[in-house]
Amino acid sequence: MSSDLEFQIHGNLSKNKTLIKNQKMQNELKQKGYGENNDCDYFLNTFETLYLLYLKKLKLTKGSRIVDFDSLMQFCIKTDEDILTKFLIFRDLRTRGYVVKDGFGFGSDFRVYERGTYGFKDAKFVVFAFNEGTQQKIGKLYKNIVEITKMGKEPIVAVVERRGEIIYYKINKMNFSENKPDFQMKDFEFN
Repeated sequence: MSSDLEFQIHGNLSKNKTLIKNQKMQNELKQKGYGENNDCDYFLNTFETLYLLYLKKLKLTKGSRIVDFDSLMQFCIKTDEDILTKFLIFRDLRTRGYVVKDGFGFGSDFRVYERGTYGFKDAKFVVFAFNEGTQQKIGKLYKNIVEITKMGKEPIVAVVERRGEIIYYKINKMNFSENKPDFQMKDFEFN
């Protein structure tokens, strides 16, 4: 397990986000595609925090207490039932070298940047997740695909299997033309 960060980050848990106070740490995180500025502060999202804890690249505290991966995951599951799915997809995509940011609100979704384009180009993909065995309405899936395509992004469905493996499907909108026969039937008389 490797990380693209050079040193351990120190953060403070504040509600459901991680506050990073050190300017040098903020700059390195920003350069690697982690976190966001919010007013004057710099925060990591929950799935980013979990990932950095998982890699042991983050020392997280809440007050004087140290928070580890397992206790944060247990806490987050109480308020966000999709956090494990988000973490698994985030971890998989980051491990593959992609910069991953929070999505546009299609459920458990992420904006994903092509390798080497973060900071220079907009995200190319919107990845949204389904857990194996869950039911989804086709109308909602279609609506998401249309909206993502309108934004100029490529929709990708990530299916998280029961064992935690992730399979990605590139989805395209398809229009079907009316199926017409090659010849016209005329009125025939049968004797």
